[in-house]
Amino acid sequence: MDIRQLRYFIAIVEEGKISAAAERLHISQPPLSQHLKAMEDELGSKLAVRKGKSIEFTEAGKALYKYALRMNELMEEAKKEVKEVGNGVNGTLSIGTNTHSVIELPEILHQFQKQYPKVTYKIQQNESLHLCQLVRERLVELAIIRLPLNLDEFSIIHLHTEPFYFITSKNKKPLDHQISLNEIQNCPLIIPSTEGLGVHYLILEAFSRFQLRPNIISECSDISLLMELVSTDFGTSIVPETSLKCFKGYPIQAYKIPSDVMSASIGLIWLKNYYLSKTAQNFIDLIKNHHFNNSN
Repeated sequence: MDIRQLRYFIAIVEEGKISAAAERLHISQPPLSQHLKAMEDELGSKLAVRKGKSIEFTEAGKALYKYALRMNELMEEAKKEVKEVGNGVNGTLSIGTNTHSVIELPEILHQFQKQYPKVTYKIQQNESLHLCQLVRERLVELAIIRLPLNLDEFSIIHLHTEPFYFITSKNKKPLDHQISLNEIQNCPLIIPSTEGLGVHYLILEAFSRFQLRPNIISECSDISLLMELVSTDFGTSIVPETSLKCFKGYPIQAYKIPSDVMSASIGLIWLKNYYLSKTAQNFIDLIKNHHFNNSN
């Protein structure tokens, strides 16, 4: 049996006559009778008996009608859900975000949720290099990462350029001038990342560019712990602006580092020449519109 035959049977039961069911289905009566006979042969059970011009249904027929209704309903639900997923109305948005850079993601997700309330979310947080690998492996479709990285295999939307800040405890004497890397290199630095990754690389690259050697006393990928260490005078640090926005309330002082000395571009990436779900495409469109509106 297939779903078409089950729908034929539903019509026969609900109309009570082969002729009326045939009229409802817009087919001729003989083929409909043949379908009923084929179903009975396949099931090895009598489904209906004629009573004059009407039909009475056996217990087997009544049982089949019950399941036919359920299967037809499931088929309609499946068609609706597949169509919604195809349109991006339903489905899952799988996205990665850099450990130290959220770029207003909660605000953007709220906007997306208003437009697509049935969408569910899979959000992973990690370093940019790891996020690129997750996109390659198709574990997430999209990722918000910190540049520069080798992105030849990805499509990318540049979102914004983020400044960095030098932070110290409130116990330190406030600075009355713009901070330079030359001054910072003599301070005990806690780097907000681990060696070879993301922010760690950007900070060391900036010092190297000016032929300076920073006094690194610690690495710490937990920003809340880093803020606690800085606020208690364990050391100083250099953090991206997002970290200051996300971890407020610590007794620290923050000094902006000139953008030409140290800054980072933030971008949204996805794999080139690979299938992208409609949900992901809708999110990219929202990001583009959000970015365009904010730049005007």
